[in-house]
Order: sequence, then structure tokens, then C-alpha cells
Amino acid sequence: MTVGLKCFLHSRCTPGYPNLRDSYLLCVTTTTGKQPARLKVRSIRRLTITVFLLAALLFSSAGTLRFWQAWLFVGLQAGLWVFFFVDFLRNDPQLVERRLQSKENQPEQRWFQRLWTAITIPGFLLIGWDFRFGWTRNWLGAVPVVVVLVAQAAVVAGYWLVFWVMKTNTFAASTIRMETGQRVIEGGPYALTRHPMYTGMLVTMLAVPVALGSYVTVPIFALLVPTLIFRLIHEERTLRRELPGYAEYCERTRYRLVPRVW
Repeated sequence: MTVGLKCFLHSRCTPGYPNLRDSYLLCVTTTTGKQPARLKVRSIRRLTITVFLLAALLFSSAGTLRFWQAWLFVGLQAGLWVFFFVDFLRNDPQLVERRLQSKENQPEQRWFQRLWTAITIPGFLLIGWDFRFGWTRNWLGAVPVVVVLVAQAAVVAGYWLVFWVMKTNTFAASTIRMETGQRVIEGGPYALTRHPMYTGMLVTMLAVPVALGSYVTVPIFALLVPTLIFRLIHEERTLRRELPGYAEYCERTRYRLVPRVW
């Protein structure tokens, strides 16, 4: 899974944004006691706003509620986000707190946030307009139902990869920063690529247009690939400079984003 949209997974949550930090760091922490009510309230508020605005973007631009692909998409997003919210609030509230943070200190990462928003918001609006005006149907032929369902499954798969990353790494914050006690980890999804969270994000976002029945907006969402690579390269420079052992990890784990490709 709009400007300023936020949820516990996506700190500046343009739908599907997760202004995600693909951290490689792990610190074993323990939590005792009841979670603060205010953290729950903040998380629920952001989750509710995110789902509402995602639906508003799609249905307002489509000009109708008879958009079954959007209903399925929004329903899956809401279900996944609620599941993640409940799991992390119960088992790792520190991660929820980190995911709620959105202020980047580095100018390069603030540019990434702006670029992601500038691509994603128009992208979702164009999907709705495509449904309304029939660009895909008229120019390329309607997306078959089975293809839509496969793409919806790919969206879910991308989110599950993100979930796996966050279960592996409690320091997968929304912003790029170092914290005391962090160290390089190489297990789980980090054994496959150095940026498995970004891999999951790209799987999800590249599948979104087809999942919503739009071929013509695929190039718009494809712009997220170089945008995310920009963030990834800058983040690696920071980690190589500030995280002991990260350069050696890069030597052992060759691929940044896609196994056996790059």
C-alpha cells in the first residue's frame, strides 16, 4: 500500500508509499507493560486516514463506486495494514513508533519523499480517470480478470515481503538514521538482497496499475524504480560510512534489489 497521508506502515503514506527505510540493522530489545494508548490512537488515526484517502483518490477520479478492482485493492490494503498494525503494536511497539516518524534530516531523502509523492498521487488519479474514460479498454483492450487477480496477488506478496523485513529488523525505520546498539544482519530476507524492503515495495507498486485494470499507467508507476534506486544508493553511502561491517556485508551479499540481476 496522497500528500501527507500517513499510516503505521507508511510514514508519509502516499498510498503504498511507505517512506520506507530499508534498514539492515538489528538490536535485540524487550518490551514490558501495556502499550501507551496514545500510540494506538495515533496509529489508528493514520491508518484510517490512509485508507479513506486512498479510496477517495480512486473513486473520485473514476466518477463511480462501480469499480470492483478498486474495492478489492482497497479492501486488501486495509486488511493487510490492520493485520500488520495489530501484530506490531502487540509485539514490537518500538517499530510502530519508528514507522510513525517521517522527518528526514538529509536533503537527498527529503527530495525522495517529494518525488515519490509527485509520482504516486497523479498515478492513482490517472488510474481512476483511465477507468472513467476507458483509455486502456479503447487503446489496448480491457485487462483480463485473471490478470487483475494475479496482479492483486503480487501486491499482497510485495507487502508480505515488507512485513517479513520488519519482523526481521525492528529498526526498519521510516527515516535514515543510526541508533545505539545497531549492527549489520545478514539473515532472513537480507541474505537475498541488501534492500529486501525496497524489493517488496517495487513488486507492490509495479503491480498496482494492472491490479486496478490499467495498462496505460504502468509507465507512470515505473518511474518509482529510478526514484527508489536514488534513495537506495544514497542510503548505502550513509551505511558504508556510519555502520561498522556494512561494507563487508555488501561484499558478501552482491545484489542490492533483485537477486542475480542487480
